[in-house]
Amino acid sequence: MSILHAVILGAVQGICEFLPISSSGHLVLLQKIFGIEGHLFFDTMLHVGTLLAVVAVLWKDILPILKRPVQPLMGYLILGTVPAVIAALAFRGPIEKAFETGLFLSLGFLITSVLLIFAELMSKRRGKSLRNYGKMKTLDALVIGIMQAVAIIPGISRSGATISGALSRKLDRDFAARFSFLLSIPAILGALVLQSISLAKDGAAVNSSIQILPVIAGTITAAVVGFFAVRFMLKIIRERSLYGFAIYTAVLGIFILIDQFGTHLVF
Repeated sequence: MSILHAVILGAVQGICEFLPISSSGHLVLLQKIFGIEGHLFFDTMLHVGTLLAVVAVLWKDILPILKRPVQPLMGYLILGTVPAVIAALAFRGPIEKAFETGLFLSLGFLITSVLLIFAELMSKRRGKSLRNYGKMKTLDALVIGIMQAVAIIPGISRSGATISGALSRKLDRDFAARFSFLLSIPAILGALVLQSISLAKDGAAVNSSIQILPVIAGTITAAVVGFFAVRFMLKIIRERSLYGFAIYTAVLGIFILIDQFGTHLVF
């Protein structure tokens, strides 16, 4: 992997981890386009970069939780994390193998598009009867957590799925985005733990073909780009709709579907 490829992949991870367009789906697609194989250590470090980004932006939200961990918000974050943990342990391997083909990847992007459109329709339909953190319910956290579990499928956006789940439960748009990004912290930490276990088992064999400079470049790029992506998404969710992202993922899904069965430019 060249430094240029690492920077591009780092930028894509930083953007797509927080914008509702699927980081995993884009990374799979770009690796196919570039003709490069995924590297576990490199993927792990990209997650470190995006973790640094979300912590840097939301530190004012994170600090009160660390100072007083026994509080409802911590409980909601734990509850919202459990379904994804179960799904990742049970299904992640088979799902990732399935998405080596364009058919399943395209379906993932199309599902993301449907989720975003559904969330916007539900949000508009329910008008001003929105709830913030103070009125959040246990069922809200569980629904959002189930949506995050669904997003282990490459092509389905984690942020898109969780924000859609929050909006469908009548949560305030700004709080929906913030809760989604806070929920990304245990999700990213969980991915780091699973990847670290794999690295410990397969260490030398897994990492023999990757150099340190591309890893550093990709990690820094993911952190910097991710920082601005989080801030951008917080502003977008407050001021604009998600329809633009829905159109983008729909077009991308249709393109991959056409390529899978017709042009074969990538798949």
